[in-house]
Amino acid sequence: MSDTRPTTSDVTAAPDAHEVRGQRIVLEGVTKRYPGQETPAVDDVSLEIPAGEIVMFVGPSGCGKTTMLKMINRLIEPTSGRILIGDDEVTHRDPDELRRHVGYVIQGAGLFPHLTVAKNIALVPGLLGWDKERTAERVREMLDIVNLDPDEYADRYPRELSGGQQQRVGVARALAADPPVLLMDEPFGAVDPLTRQRLQDELLRLQEELRKTIVFVTHDFDEAVKLGDRIAILEVGSRVAQYDTPEAILAEPANDFVAGFIGHGAALKQLTLTRVRDVDLHEAAVAHVGDDPATAIAAAEALGREHVIVLDRADRPLRWLSLRELNRPGALSTVSRDDDLEAVTLGSTLNDALDSMLTSSHGVVVVTGRRGRYEGVVRIETVMGAMQALHTGAHASGRAVR
Repeated sequence: MSDTRPTTSDVTAAPDAHEVRGQRIVLEGVTKRYPGQETPAVDDVSLEIPAGEIVMFVGPSGCGKTTMLKMINRLIEPTSGRILIGDDEVTHRDPDELRRHVGYVIQGAGLFPHLTVAKNIALVPGLLGWDKERTAERVREMLDIVNLDPDEYADRYPRELSGGQQQRVGVARALAADPPVLLMDEPFGAVDPLTRQRLQDELLRLQEELRKTIVFVTHDFDEAVKLGDRIAILEVGSRVAQYDTPEAILAEPANDFVAGFIGHGAALKQLTLTRVRDVDLHEAAVAHVGDDPATAIAAAEALGREHVIVLDRADRPLRWLSLRELNRPGALSTVSRDDDLEAVTLGSTLNDALDSMLTSSHGVVVVTGRRGRYEGVVRIETVMGAMQALHTGAHASGRAVR
């Protein structure tokens, strides 16, 4: 039996625990056997997932991580064992009723193509009997939370959205009824690397605000390190090879399988654990839509800047404008959003920030926080200095470099 429950002190040590809106999940001796197969798909797994944390299931193909995920909301029925969400055993609940209280996000979003964005998001509230006014208000709120303007996107159809936008709508739909638990099965696997990074950042930003219990299946260990409060590394049969924080797994792999799964570059992965929120941010020259361009130019010149970051009425960054562009008539009267604006969140890693800077012509990258609001900028010198300090510290503390 693989018994990998965190200690009580581990579970209760989460910061701001009073704000947690998720529920713990407990697997006790969970097994799944399929007829005609000698080896169980999941073999006697016991695991506790603390409330309000992101726990990543990661491992090779065929290790049973998706099967474990689907047993939590009974899309797959366990052969034996118990699964609890909070204090309720899921096998004692009606499956349909259970799933209406557990968010579920899959690769490709799984939106209904014949329904508008608003109607896709409203599905579960409708099944729960919410009235139209409450549902409409929730749809607008969820679109705002995932950084999609309700006035622009509510009446669109999935085919009119990019892959990243569809995935955001999928997350909004899963969270619409405010479930305590969110299950995510390779949700970002079908998008390009840049969109994937942005969706990862968006999930971290959402989690800071919502504090749900999130179980996330991935085959990508780097994604697990970036997103997870804890990582469960699974071998074939869902035997849990190691269940711990990313820092602990990188510093002390439990066995050769874990060390091999991490692969080379563990020291570099240690550096990715540092978040943008951990370094000093700087202030750029800022203007809002509707401001006087002359005032914006004067503010930029006072700071020695040649560009201004323009924010909307909710303080969300739209695009950079040069001083030359600001001299044009009506430069700030209407400003469109630059979909290619290089931006990271407070939860992004320093490697994410560095990657964004390498494609930026400004030498800085915009940082956003709650609801996508502007927080400042981070400079390449800051990121490089922080990464050098971490690298030096890793050697000084005697960590193994693989």
